[in-house]
Amino acid sequence: MMYAREREFVLEQLAASEVRLLGLVEGLTPAQWSFREGPERWSIAEIVEHLVVFEGFIISAVTNALQGPTESEKMTRAGAKEPLVLGLAESRATKFKAREATRPIGRWSEPDDSVADFRKARARTIAFAAETECDLRGHFFPHIAFGDLDCYQWLVVLGQHTFRHCLQVEEVFKDERFPG
Repeated sequence: MMYAREREFVLEQLAASEVRLLGLVEGLTPAQWSFREGPERWSIAEIVEHLVVFEGFIISAVTNALQGPTESEKMTRAGAKEPLVLGLAESRATKFKAREATRPIGRWSEPDDSVADFRKARARTIAFAAETECDLRGHFFPHIAFGDLDCYQWLVVLGQHTFRHCLQVEEVFKDERFPG
C-alpha cells in the first residue's frame, strides 16, 4: 500500500513527464521525427518507441513481481536507492544500455500512432498508480544498474525515465543539423 504522499508524488511525476514529452514532440515534421545525431544515437521516433515499450515492460514486471511473496529482507536496502531513482532524469552523464526487449525496432511507422500508444500506456500506468492497494514496497525486481528496486520505486522510475528522455529529445533539438 502506498502512503498518500507517495501516491501523490508518483501521479505528479507521471502526469508532468507525459505533458513535457507531448509538448516536445507536438508538431514535429517527419524529418525532425526521424533525425539522428549519429549512427549510435536514437531519433525522436525511436525515443518515443522506447518509452512506450519500456512503460509496458515495467508495468508488466511490477504486476508479475506483485504476484510473488513479499521480500522483506530487501526492504532495508531499498531506502538507500531513493536518491538514485530520484536523480535518474538529471543524470544524463551516466548512460544506460536499454534492455533488448525495450530497444526501438520500428514498431510504429506513424508518429501519431506511437504518441497515441504512449498516451494509452501512460493512462494505464496512472490508473494503476491511482488505484493499487498492493504492497509496492515489499516487492522487487532488478534495475540494470541499480539492482533491486521496489515496485513503488519502479513507478517513480517511469516518470524519471520519461523526463530523462525529454532531456535527450532536447539534446537532439540542439544539434546544428536538426531540420528546421
